[in-house]
Amino acid sequence: MAPKQQYYVYVMTNRWNRVLYTGVTNNLARRTDEHRLDFGEGFTARYKARKLVYFECYDESAKAIDREKQIKAGSRSKKLELIRGANPGWRDLADDL
Repeated sequence: MAPKQQYYVYVMTNRWNRVLYTGVTNNLARRTDEHRLDFGEGFTARYKARKLVYFECYDESAKAIDREKQIKAGSRSKKLELIRGANPGWRDLADDL
């Protein structure tokens, strides 16, 4: 039996922790590397959001997408509260992937 697919909601920031980018992926390590290498010309490349500071894991893509929308719709203070609760030192979690 093949392993169950995992989906991740994640938050990236820049080195000064000023920018917050929320996304969803089925491969967190690969997606983090893409952000670090500035793939594309989007938000994370423009604002150098290369540090993974928060993530959640889901078994269903729909649940991950719903959670991503919920986080994106929240205020900046809610996002900061979420990050500080799980990662008070704003450590780059990609180092552990």
